[in-house]
Amino acid sequence: MFSFALSLDPRGRSPMYEQLYRSLAEAIRGGGLRAGEKLPSKRALCAELGVSRATVETAYELLRAEGYVEARPRSGFYVADYLYPGTQGTQGTTQGTVLCVPERNTENRPLCPLFSTSAVDVSVFPYASWAKLYKEVVYNSPELLQRGDPRGEAPLREALARLLSEYRGVRCQPEQIVVGSGMETLLGQLITLFGPDAVYAAEDPGYPAVQRSLEARGRALRFIPMDAAGMDPEALEASGANVAYLTPSHQFPLGITMPATRRSRLLLWAASGPRWIVEDDYDSEFRWGGRPISSMQGMDRHGRVVYTGTFSRSLAPAIRLAYMVLPPALLERWRALYGQQQPTVSRYEQTVMARFLAEGFYGRYLRRVDKLYADRRAALLEALGKIEGLTVSGAEGGIHLLLSLPRLSEAELLRRAAAAGLPLQGLSAFCRAAAPRPSTLVLGYGGLPTERVAEAVARLDAAWTD
Repeated sequence: MFSFALSLDPRGRSPMYEQLYRSLAEAIRGGGLRAGEKLPSKRALCAELGVSRATVETAYELLRAEGYVEARPRSGFYVADYLYPGTQGTQGTTQGTVLCVPERNTENRPLCPLFSTSAVDVSVFPYASWAKLYKEVVYNSPELLQRGDPRGEAPLREALARLLSEYRGVRCQPEQIVVGSGMETLLGQLITLFGPDAVYAAEDPGYPAVQRSLEARGRALRFIPMDAAGMDPEALEASGANVAYLTPSHQFPLGITMPATRRSRLLLWAASGPRWIVEDDYDSEFRWGGRPISSMQGMDRHGRVVYTGTFSRSLAPAIRLAYMVLPPALLERWRALYGQQQPTVSRYEQTVMARFLAEGFYGRYLRRVDKLYADRRAALLEALGKIEGLTVSGAEGGIHLLLSLPRLSEAELLRRAAAAGLPLQGLSAFCRAAAPRPSTLVLGYGGLPTERVAEAVARLDAAWTD
């Protein structure tokens, strides 16, 4: 049946379907199964291996969802021609996959911005795995129709505590975690917890949505300039703020990763207040230049940091599931104010996410999308390097970067790019009190098809060249 042996262990730590999936995926990657080769029928493989039909069906669906095989109607499953975006298939051809693919229409009128900073690539999202988990949860958990814990489902908070401890060095117990329907919901709760007299410090340039949320609630807001290490501590001290909102892992939009020395200095600022730091771990999943620095929360010894995160960048914006880790003092306030409310995220969605994390789907997905973005970033940097006089910064993490081209003003760069059908954003759009770096634009590449990188950059080069 196969030219290699399949070894499955009924008493192994992994489910049988996952063992079968891994064995077949490794065979495809290693060449034991070649592009275009037909896999055995489900019935034949069940008989050969002595496993249930559900085991084979689930393994095949995982392979299909992750691009290893393709299903042909009334024929069966075949090894896909192209396995990974940016790598060669058996015919020596590459093929990329994207979230937002502009149709091949008129040359200068793409249907969506190629360089949007908010786009992500969901083409490799494990749809079949997510759907399978959702179906199982809906059919087997009727109790989830009842009221739940307002902090979030216990299995999800436990899975998040393990994930954050392992990957981000966060020190917390599951009971400290609060799950909410997006960062806007959790930020609204934090604003209430800090009280009406709190004065907030925001990064400048910084993330506009956070600034709008604070201003809409009438809170005092101070804009703190950035230097090469992040928020300026002397300007922060002089501002009179007692709550600082930071994105230390990959600052938006400058792309700065705050070094440990600056993190320590800001933690001392918080401890001497008492003051608070809200650590938004934006874009921490993707890191291209060395090992990521652990979270500020993990460095905090005085309980002054609120750690926050979402799945909107790593999975998809439509998954409105965010979380925050509250220090003990704020957790008591939260219980008093919100301890009787309904959860703001469906209990079904929370339970699906808990299993998605605990059963390894999330880790596998991150490895795939990490490679996709790494290949895309490399192609983009290579193409941008051909534009005379252009410099790139902030590209060591995340899925956006800055480019500067001194021979034209920011306004002229934007005007010419828009005329070429490539609308971009200037750095000045994210500045409030700070003077923007001259002739600098912000480029996202999450929704940029890898196979269109060279063409898009060539169009920019032509537009910016007299």
